[in-house]
Amino acid sequence: MRNFTLLFLLISSFCLAQMPDISSVWLNNHQAYNGTIGSTKTPLKFKIDLSSQDKKKDQEYFVSGSTVVKKNLSNFEGKIIITQYKNNKKGGKVFGEYELFEEPKGKHSGTFKGKFIYTFKFNKKAQKVESQYLEFVGDWENYEKTLNYRTDWKNQ
Repeated sequence: MRNFTLLFLLISSFCLAQMPDISSVWLNNHQAYNGTIGSTKTPLKFKIDLSSQDKKKDQEYFVSGSTVVKKNLSNFEGKIIITQYKNNKKGGKVFGEYELFEEPKGKHSGTFKGKFIYTFKFNKKAQKVESQYLEFVGDWENYEKTLNYRTDWKNQ
């Protein structure tokens, strides 16, 4: 009976454990991400202003912000979803997907969709993240489905 109780407690702790809230990571210290869009590598600025963890699905984050391509400013909302994470003694990697929807304002607004990787180093002594690298790679497609461009944006 004692073994059964210990097993039940162990399983319960795994089921009830919640992923830590890393919503501040997506904010990038309130700095814009730099990137490119399309084969001509047109500069893309990507800024996430709000980020919150979904309380029911703790590996999903709701985000909103704005993008700038040339003189086109668009607001967006969407999700960032963590699909996998790997830890080691010096840090870790978080993998996932994103889908972000710009406000529909004509042929130069659409959807960003793709994958990301978040790599970080952890200082055990100071108990904090010392360096982090975040890159989003995917596609942008306008709502009319007449334009589709490759995108790449990162925090460095």
